[in-house]
Amino acid sequence: MGEGPHRGLTVDDIIAHPALHGAIRQQSRLLLQAYEANPRLASVFATQQRWLMAHGALGLYFRGSAGGGGVASARFFELVATHDLASRNTANAFVKEMLKYGYAQRAVGATDKRARPFKPTQVTIDAIHGWVAVHLATLDRLDGGGRLKTFLGTPGALAVLHPLIADGVLTSPRLREPAKTFSLFTWLNNGGIVMDWLIAGIEDFEPGAEQIPTGVGSIGAMARWLRLSRTHLARKLRAAEEMGSIGWQGRRGHSVMWISDRFRREYTTAQAVKLSVIDAAFDAARFSRRTAPIDSV
Repeated sequence: MGEGPHRGLTVDDIIAHPALHGAIRQQSRLLLQAYEANPRLASVFATQQRWLMAHGALGLYFRGSAGGGGVASARFFELVATHDLASRNTANAFVKEMLKYGYAQRAVGATDKRARPFKPTQVTIDAIHGWVAVHLATLDRLDGGGRLKTFLGTPGALAVLHPLIADGVLTSPRLREPAKTFSLFTWLNNGGIVMDWLIAGIEDFEPGAEQIPTGVGSIGAMARWLRLSRTHLARKLRAAEEMGSIGWQGRRGHSVMWISDRFRREYTTAQAVKLSVIDAAFDAARFSRRTAPIDSV
């Protein structure tokens, strides 16, 4: 087994933890570093819909990866329909884009070519491995656990753990239907990165403060770094401003942006739900030294 008995952290446990703000801020910074390393790959998870489809496809792949046959396209479309993630056309376009940019490939040696099986390439596997590691590190910061050490030291751990995370992500109403401002950004290309940037730029703030300064001082600079249309980003920010979730300490778009404490709490709650899902999956994985390598994962 891993590091001994462990009781999973609930959403309430995580939200109430006094070290949560610092842990979440560090997590945001690490996710931004991953984005900088490969912005195009980060677009796989650019919106809520694509994030869910990507986790669904990877979960299917890892569950069947011992056979090396990849994921049958029909099986992926079935999962998308079952969880009401997108239309079949949208799901098919998603697969084609992943193949086009080399983040997925057709499975070699598949017995049924008509099934059009596909599988993630190593760069995608490495990226999801890093994503899982970042979140396990956050959980460890909260309770001093050894999840990351176990994960990194267990051969084939990703293939065991990720499908359980995908199950939790796809079936969590609180992740599928996030609150207010958070939901506004999840449907923006790279919207998750936008929120990570806002949170990563927050330094210490007074408890009870309604307006919390961020590190953002220019919409144009933010749009260029995120490879977004300035007009589109400004439209989303204006919608968030109208909701009272963000604002400017001076001239709009040319001064320090603040976020509301309500928006910060929405983001924190969404992260707590995600972390709780990952922690529950880690417990369910029940790692042991007998776990075998799967497809070089």
